Amino acid sequence: MKIESWPNFLTLLRILLSFFLFALILYGASFFPVFIHKSWINYFACLTFCVASITDFFDGFIARTFKVESIFGEIFDPLADKLLMLSALIGLLVWNRADAWAVFLILSREFFITGLRVVAASRGMKVAASHLGKYKTGLQITAIAFLFMDYPFGNLVLWLSVALTLYSGYDYVKMYLKVR
Repeated sequence: MKIESWPNFLTLLRILLSFFLFALILYGASFFPVFIHKSWINYFACLTFCVASITDFFDGFIARTFKVESIFGEIFDPLADKLLMLSALIGLLVWNRADAWAVFLILSREFFITGLRVVAASRGMKVAASHLGKYKTGLQITAIAFLFMDYPFGNLVLWLSVALTLYSGYDYVKMYLKVR
């Protein structure tokens, strides 16, 4: 496979892993033999989520390093990110490990910013993601991994990520208003 194909391949892999993660959360008990303890579902869900999250870093890194950015990647990379977060956060709600308001606020911000990006693109504008967005994503990934592992402080980290998520959304809107 040529290096030019890797970023798009990793984006598609992230989408597939999102579906696998959600299926694992919903039907994980039937994936494993009876003699394997149910806590292993936590480990596999966390591992799947972390592997999928790492693909986000590498697809962008490869695309920028080798200058193989594409329209497909520009559109589907953020959608794959949202799909991964959606599957993880809804799954954590199903497992009753995440606060519903925290999930609602995170997903609302994500959908709002995606809509803002579409509006900006339709006007020929490009509003780059700030470093806050990268930190927000890192904190969300950390919180979700902690919640998959059922750590008692996972919800605290989730709420910290909500605060950073909302603030980065505000920052994004501010940047959009400057360039329009």
